[in-house]
Amino acid sequence: MTAAAATSNTTSSSSPASSTDPNSRYTFNDEALATLRKSSPWKDDPKYFTAAAISPSAVMKMMAHCHSGVEKGVKKGGNPIEVMGLLLGRPDPQTPRTLVVTDVFPLPIEGFETRVIADDGDVINHMIALGESLEHTRKEKFMGWYHSHPFDVGIHSHCFLSQTDISTQLQWQRAEDPHGNPFLAIVVDPLRSLAKGHPELKAFRAYPPEYTNPIPNQCPDGSIINEEQLRLEKWGSCSGAYYELQVEYFMSTGARNVLSLLNRNFLWMRALGSTTMCEKEARGRYPERVEKVAMKIGKLDPSSSSSSNSGGGGDTTMPGGGRGRSRGSVGGVAAALDEMTSSSGPKIPSSADGNSGISKEEYDGGNNNDEFGKACQEVVEIATEKLVGNIAQMTKKSLFSDAVA
Repeated sequence: MTAAAATSNTTSSSSPASSTDPNSRYTFNDEALATLRKSSPWKDDPKYFTAAAISPSAVMKMMAHCHSGVEKGVKKGGNPIEVMGLLLGRPDPQTPRTLVVTDVFPLPIEGFETRVIADDGDVINHMIALGESLEHTRKEKFMGWYHSHPFDVGIHSHCFLSQTDISTQLQWQRAEDPHGNPFLAIVVDPLRSLAKGHPELKAFRAYPPEYTNPIPNQCPDGSIINEEQLRLEKWGSCSGAYYELQVEYFMSTGARNVLSLLNRNFLWMRALGSTTMCEKEARGRYPERVEKVAMKIGKLDPSSSSSSNSGGGGDTTMPGGGRGRSRGSVGGVAAALDEMTSSSGPKIPSSADGNSGISKEEYDGGNNNDEFGKACQEVVEIATEKLVGNIAQMTKKSLFSDAVA
């Protein structure tokens, strides 16, 4: 995802709750902030904060840093690397339940899977030196941290806090919250951001260890999911230990005017001249995504789901109705994608006897316990991206190439 895409998304999502003045997030009353820090109302309410407002520069710096970790890991021939950084900002005296993030600073930390820990001596010294230098130039403080979860694109976002993340966040909150500096955690899903074309990030705060949520099976976003497996897939193993804050973006009047000029004079050219599906990063990840979905399908037991019964012979039907292909093969899934993105449009996966092999509810993700249904949903998601890209390319060809001819 490009910086322009991130900024464009920021424009459409910016709606400061503090006032109608778009510049209000950039200024604050020192005395009012000092009073808010001194009273620290968040100490008595585990869910005091409800929103996090993030500036465009902070969003773009986070996304650029997280994407650099992906590129670095892939270039080394391995998996994408997790990265981490610090958030600069403050609680907002005008809207006390909102945390404002004005800037971010990457840290020299790299990790894998769900472990990114700032316990290295050099990293700690770097953080101390950075904090001391900012004391002379900024009024805000370090008030949070961000890190990436560069896992493969799937049905659900990978923006959640792992057990290690919860431990790290609680350490920060215990150290900073009592002193008037409430700490925030942001998780970025860089691969999903690239696939969807907009920033995929979420903001969180951890509950104190002594807090017990009175609502059973409540997820960080407030929803209730009784199925443990689905809850684990969406929010990790510690879903009851933290909660999500609504993310909003803000932009100054000057920045909005500049972006408006860019959109009118320049950026529309990029929108017409490029397609996310055709960009190098997306093309590089596409075969991997197809292969992993194929592996998931290949591991399923054909007799365990009615959606895999062919109703007779040994032919196996893949999503899209293709027969005679080996179930779970990359070629089979790729051919299914081609069929689903053909001119006749996406098809509901069907069985060999012509009946629907998966119910509409399962196809739409209603039955998330059905592994075949989940695999089909991932196939449909990839196919939809390909279909949208193909339509965009055909539209551009019709508008320009055919018009010139």
